[in-house]
Amino acid sequence: MTELTGLGYRIERDSMGELQIPDDAYYGIQTLRAIENFPISGIKPIPTYVDACVLIKKATAIANGQLGCIPQDISRAIVQAADEVLNGKFREQFVVDVYQAGAGTSHHMNVNEVLSNRALEILGDEKGNYKRVSPNDHVNYGQSTNDVIPTAIRIGALLALEHTLYPALSSAIAALDNKASEFQDVVRSGRTHLQDAVPVRLGENFRAWAQILSDHIHRIERASEDLMVLGLGGSAAGTGLNTHPQYSSLVAQILAELIGQPLKPAPHLMAAMQSMAPFVSVSGSLRNLAQDCVKISHDLRLMDSGPKTGFKEIQLPPVQPGSSIMPGKYNPVMAEMTSMVCFQVMGYDSAIVLAAQAGQLELNVMMPLIAYNLIHSIEILGNTITALTNRCIEGITANRDRCLSYAEGSLALVTALNPHIGYLNAAAVAKESLLTGKSLRQIVLERELMSPEDLAQVLDLEQMSVLPDSSHSSS
Repeated sequence: MTELTGLGYRIERDSMGELQIPDDAYYGIQTLRAIENFPISGIKPIPTYVDACVLIKKATAIANGQLGCIPQDISRAIVQAADEVLNGKFREQFVVDVYQAGAGTSHHMNVNEVLSNRALEILGDEKGNYKRVSPNDHVNYGQSTNDVIPTAIRIGALLALEHTLYPALSSAIAALDNKASEFQDVVRSGRTHLQDAVPVRLGENFRAWAQILSDHIHRIERASEDLMVLGLGGSAAGTGLNTHPQYSSLVAQILAELIGQPLKPAPHLMAAMQSMAPFVSVSGSLRNLAQDCVKISHDLRLMDSGPKTGFKEIQLPPVQPGSSIMPGKYNPVMAEMTSMVCFQVMGYDSAIVLAAQAGQLELNVMMPLIAYNLIHSIEILGNTITALTNRCIEGITANRDRCLSYAEGSLALVTALNPHIGYLNAAAVAKESLLTGKSLRQIVLERELMSPEDLAQVLDLEQMSVLPDSSHSSS
């Protein structure tokens, strides 16, 4: 299968012929064919996705070794090779473009070949001697692209959620709650339809955002429960051909221990291999989070607009100059970046939905697209929320005088007069105030619609903007 030439490359053979492989390459002939076939984007596999695939290979090597399906020395060598990759070695060897052969066969064989060749070195042999350790017969024993890749998407998504998105959301919620407490005494004018509305507390704006993100954590957690049900062991078509009877349950148990998640084999392996529904569900929960993050980032930009001609109720921390021509200009770049990433996540979700319904019979060949888009969505959302928290939210300050001025000057304060002077009288007062510039308080007193004492109590901004006790929690 292989021949050393002494000219800086080795010759490997497969069912289609032979190719020259660089001596220092741990990948093999099938990976090289993919490199030649798919010079599409230059985007290499996400490291978290590589981790997921390698974790599967480690678990399967352990299981197949315990079950006597592959020799123990080869099992140990594959496990050692997998651990080395998981510890950061050989990362440059995973080279197949994310847009590749259907189902992910090219990336899958890339992983098999790298682990096989490193296992050969560990055993004191030469790379390419696949009679000793085969990418197909040993590293891939009892497996198929068709059950490995959907499992890798599950594991990769779970890893990305645990290591990136959940910590980012938790930190953002804590930062927003801190700002809520800091700004709880700041009264600002609410706005609906971008028009004046009744006064609200600036702190409650931040507390509401914290609650929104907290709710999204719960939604994503519920959606991700289906990721823990594995079709691994179904092999080519879900029938478990060429697998040990105990393999499916054992490998799920080993993987669960490796990643610390309650994984279990699917009740119907064929169903778990064919349906992309779990990925669509998680992607949908990410899209839902993204749309709320867009809303929050837009709110921050509006409230910071100015400094002279906008709201300027808050000050976002300036992190870089904002213009190549206008000196002294600072833009809300962290909020702008957040919206752009969220738009990308929404686009990825659309692609995932299209790919998920494009399977036929026993296989969905669009899994490479789903793998990249789903895991990438989780990680860029997590990284974005972390950056927004650290570089924006934690440094926000309130323009207290501007907030109070808007609140006191809002025509919407007339809403509080409705129960006391009636809707039509309140509307007339608001109209006169807009036409004459007189304050609501002055007009009500001039028309003798209320006593000064009662009016002062009704137009108390502090009381008007207090929320019920049940609205003060984001946990």
